[in-house]
Amino acid sequence: ELHVVESGGGLVHPGESLRLSCSATGVDFDDYAIGWFRQAPGKEREAVSCFSARIDTTYYTDSVKGRFTITSDNAKNTVYLQMHSLKPEDTAVYYCAAIFGPGWTTTCRPSMWTPGTWGQGTQVTVSS
Repeated sequence: ELHVVESGGGLVHPGESLRLSCSATGVDFDDYAIGWFRQAPGKEREAVSCFSARIDTTYYTDSVKGRFTITSDNAKNTVYLQMHSLKPEDTAVYYCAAIFGPGWTTTCRPSMWTPGTWGQGTQVTVSS
């Protein structure tokens, strides 16, 4: 059974860093793409980053390029989202999703990933 669980959220000050974890049970990273998405209050869910180990492809939304990095630890079946230089506008609930097929990396949009397996989310708050 597929299952993804996010962790690592919290309250940080602007400019600080945070690392989110996505523990994916029943997911072979060679067969699945992993995505991070976020939803701020009153806004639509948006893509942050999508990753495929099989085709070695990573997508980042423009607003996080150069600040966020997605990595994976196959031995732990975990994908990480390292976030640096956090801004108040990064405040959101962050969701991890797994979807079968490496090609989904090229369509890193929440609406396209609806058939995937989603976690419950972890809150990230950036505030002074």
